[in-house]
Amino acid sequence: MTGWLLRRLGQALLVVLAMTVIVFVGMHAIGNPVDILIGDDMNQAERAAAIARLGLDQPLWRQYLAFLEGALRSELGRSFVYNEDAIRLILHRLPATLELAVAALLMAVLIGVPLGLFAGMRPEHPLSRAVMTTSIVGFSLPAFWVALMLIMVFSVQLGWLPAGGRGATRELFGVAWSWLTWDGLVHLLLPAFNLALFKISMVLRLTRAGVREVLPQDYVKFARAKGLSPQRVMLVHVLRNTLIPLVTVLGLELGSTIAYAVVTETIFAWPGAGKLILDSINSLDRPVVVAYLMVVVVIFVTLNLVVDVLYRLLDPRVRLEGAR
Repeated sequence: MTGWLLRRLGQALLVVLAMTVIVFVGMHAIGNPVDILIGDDMNQAERAAAIARLGLDQPLWRQYLAFLEGALRSELGRSFVYNEDAIRLILHRLPATLELAVAALLMAVLIGVPLGLFAGMRPEHPLSRAVMTTSIVGFSLPAFWVALMLIMVFSVQLGWLPAGGRGATRELFGVAWSWLTWDGLVHLLLPAFNLALFKISMVLRLTRAGVREVLPQDYVKFARAKGLSPQRVMLVHVLRNTLIPLVTVLGLELGSTIAYAVVTETIFAWPGAGKLILDSINSLDRPVVVAYLMVVVVIFVTLNLVVDVLYRLLDPRVRLEGAR
């Protein structure tokens, strides 16, 4: 296990290093921030001084080496627009995005897994058919349209939930969280549900497919023959084996939820990192964009590593194959 974990850590570091090259070169191939940040009223000397101050007068390979040197010190450059450390800007906004993504994923699990279990155990039941038909809606509707409809129905017409913002927050370990206050939870509900709708449908269908695949297996039949209760058979034998592929998908989906929460954050005025990166792209604030992309890469690689570890813990066959 230790040798495998060290190999996976080495592979993860290589992936992060390769992504630094792709992200850095890709961002420097798109647009020139000088055209936005430096006014036309400057003379040539002032323009050259401003370019040098931003570090844009150096060749690309020198800028990349300076970026790597700063990354080793956890410094990914200063924002052109805010004149602050880029990684500090992102980490200040990231808890709001993490909160939104985790809430959406919890909704997907708490709603999708029970419905998927029911649909898998009783596929011919009318409610199961209705659930599977409804799940198609979650795949089909665009997130921005659903967000606007949620605001119109629950905020404008019914007045039950706020249309935007994060609400009141409370600090825990020096970080402000909205789920620690009732007002924050109320503000979190609509954007989290909008972000979770697609994932509820996905989890539901994956769970149902896993249950239908596991039920005919011999170990399930043997557990029933031993006289175990239906609840124990479902929870211990069926659900555990169904969770193996589900854990893999959910781990990667958490990363994608963090990365692609931009639309939801923009519509609901949620002050997360997605809104920050959208503004930074519009202003060609390269350090912030590069830092954000690198944070997302590290999150994806870390989640992938965690999923691999959980996979080995859940499935003994993977451990045996790794030992061989």
